[in-house]
Amino acid sequence: EVQLVESGGGLVQAGGSLRLSCAASGFTFDDYAIGWFRQAPGKEREGVSCISSRDGSTYYTGSVKGRFTISSDNAKNTVYLQMNSLKPEDTAVYYCAASPHPSSPITAQATGMMAPYDHWGQGTQVTVSS
Repeated sequence: EVQLVESGGGLVQAGGSLRLSCAASGFTFDDYAIGWFRQAPGKEREGVSCISSRDGSTYYTGSVKGRFTISSDNAKNTVYLQMNSLKPEDTAVYYCAASPHPSSPITAQATGMMAPYDHWGQGTQVTVSS
């Protein structure tokens, strides 16, 4: 059974940091890209960042570049999203998802995170207070 389990969300003041974790199981981790998405109340879901478990290539959406860092520990089948200099507009439920296209971060440079993501976690709430 495919499972993605997020953790690490919480309440933080503006300027603070959080590290989200996404623990994956039930599929061949190296054959996938893992993405982080977020959805704020009343807004559409937004692709934040993704990483290829095969070659480590990464992608970030413009609003988080320089503040967020995605990384992967393939030995633990876990992807992390280090979020620094958090802003109130980062407040959202954050989801991790798995795409069977390990080149997704490369294609995302041109198209954004449009690759199909087949498996999703349950989400973790991130709230940034001003």
